[in-house]
Amino acid sequence: MDLNADLGEGFGIWRLGDDEALLDLITSANVACGLHGGDPSTMHRVCAGAATRGVAVGAQVGYRDLAGFGRRHIAYDFAELRDETTYQLGALDAFCRLFRTRVRYLKPHGALYHAAACDEAQAAALVAAVSAYDHELPLLCPPGSVLAQLAVGAGLRVVAEGFADRNYLPNGSLVPRSAANALVSDPEQVAARAVRMATERTVVAVDGRVIPCPIESICLHGDTPGAVRCAELVRAALIDAGVTPAPFA
Repeated sequence: MDLNADLGEGFGIWRLGDDEALLDLITSANVACGLHGGDPSTMHRVCAGAATRGVAVGAQVGYRDLAGFGRRHIAYDFAELRDETTYQLGALDAFCRLFRTRVRYLKPHGALYHAAACDEAQAAALVAAVSAYDHELPLLCPPGSVLAQLAVGAGLRVVAEGFADRNYLPNGSLVPRSAANALVSDPEQVAARAVRMATERTVVAVDGRVIPCPIESICLHGDTPGAVRCAELVRAALIDAGVTPAPFA
């Protein structure tokens, strides 16, 4: 089972999360590419750390929205979103090449992640960008989403992910961040949810219902309080359950 986290989301003098500690625990790093978070020096630092540890680097592409951290919906023109996605891919790939590696996958961030899950136009823009840039790049996204369906239709590999530190609605979508119960903050509970996702391919929704969660990768948010402790417990719990953490790409 892959264990991924969003990294490199600081900007300038502002640091968000403990990238170095998380790189010691995860198997795939979703690295911000400068539009919703991150900057060239941050990308350089995280790519260097990932290469040293054998962690796969993925392009965490987002809206051009530093002030809103990419968590505000933007109604993009198809070509503009396609081209900004390509721009982000190329920027991160340049830093990967400095360390004799490359971008291994793409994952949309924040509001773009949720929009592409149900908005055909925005999902199509992401698929178009990946198809033109590197047809071998997998897309990390929600299982059964519009993005997943369009990507499969275009002949791209789709890797489904689940969120151990986020609560789920009965329909399989995430509880909105605006809700008080959006996050799962207890590290022990996060670890237990991760093991259930990995071994049973299910998750317990907020109403107590057990719903399918057919995934290949588990995400932890690097900006969540206690993220490092959560990652430590999740990794240990997976290994104790006989699940080997390994990158999908």
